[in-house]
Amino acid sequence: MGMPVSERLGVDIHRTQVELMTAKRAAVEPAGLTVPQYAALHAIDANSGISGAALARACQVTPQAMAVLLRTLTERGLVERAPHRWHGNVLETRLTEQGRSALALADERAGAIEREMADELSEAERAQLRALLGRCQDAIHRAAERQRAESD
Repeated sequence: MGMPVSERLGVDIHRTQVELMTAKRAAVEPAGLTVPQYAALHAIDANSGISGAALARACQVTPQAMAVLLRTLTERGLVERAPHRWHGNVLETRLTEQGRSALALADERAGAIEREMADELSEAERAQLRALLGRCQDAIHRAAERQRAESD
């Protein structure tokens, strides 16, 4: 049959991703956040006034999922949303002071995990890993495109 599990790079990438997300989940929990909420607060902090649609794209979730997440963050007082000055149908999203505090705690703890991982590699190895992962992403896109073309 196909490729043995021991040769599937996807298994190794998945295991690493699961370990990272498990550690981050535990890291952001004392701030009262989930990993998706942390990611959203991080993106809002970097792009104050961002729309829900742009935030969904930045966090790689559906607009519907982001709407639910934003409703929760707003109800908890972590973000505030207000109509755009000129585009009244667009809601701008900003962190509140409470949101900044939650983000600071979560980011300190999640950042420690990222630092530990980065410290395991030299600067050259980190650059090489990024380049290799980029090549893997390119290969995945080519394979998916090829399969789509074969299906048509």
